[in-house]
Amino acid sequence: MVTELAHLGAKRPVAIVTGGAKRVGAATCRALASSGFDIVLTYRSSKDAAVEHARKLEQSGVLACAIPLNLNQHESVESFLGDTFQNLPRLDVLVHNASQYEPTPIDSLTAESLESHARVNALAPALISAQLAPKLSTSDLPGGGAIVAMCDIHAMGRPRKDFLAYAISKAAITEMVRTLARELAPHVRVNGVAPGVVAFPESGYESDPEMQRQYLSRVPLERSGTPEDAAEVVRWLAVDATYITGEIIRVDGGRWLR
Repeated sequence: MVTELAHLGAKRPVAIVTGGAKRVGAATCRALASSGFDIVLTYRSSKDAAVEHARKLEQSGVLACAIPLNLNQHESVESFLGDTFQNLPRLDVLVHNASQYEPTPIDSLTAESLESHARVNALAPALISAQLAPKLSTSDLPGGGAIVAMCDIHAMGRPRKDFLAYAISKAAITEMVRTLARELAPHVRVNGVAPGVVAFPESGYESDPEMQRQYLSRVPLERSGTPEDAAEVVRWLAVDATYITGEIIRVDGGRWLR
């Protein structure tokens, strides 16, 4: 892992994507690689998928490294930060994609659920952003360094039942975007992407076709998005939107309107 990190960034800018092995995270890695970034993708339990994805990214002509990161464990976060500072020559883009997403019905809400969602979805990203900001601030990209956080329209005024712990934590990361945009300007831009549905869960009640039909009936475009839809907005904010900071871009097919 040390050798791999040390070799990234010699010829290209570097992006870190947390939870980059599957779904939106994997699509984001591909989008940034297509723009010429070396990629550091993190994983919690999907090691095989992460390593395979890194291998495929390298076939496109960039360098890629898969490293473990458990956002729910402070020791793992500290180890990740130490490795990044010591062994990664440069950092230009940081994408907070990894998250915890579980239903928490009010009658079975627990302190552990509230705390774990908060650690994964808000506290660890805030700590990582703050500690990696000095490295991001040295980016020589036209817009400087960039942080992009995955938010959620349902934590921005469209709350859903049975997701209290998740909604609280995602509301926190939404405010983190705005606060860090002020804290880290002018050298680091901070923005967010707030999907509705760009990839339905693969298990649980939201994988049920009837539930999906009901949700999509409230989407003006009458379909779900794709991981690539969200990934392209992440890439645009990180690379092209050089005069945008503190914004949350909704990628929801118009669901916000209903």
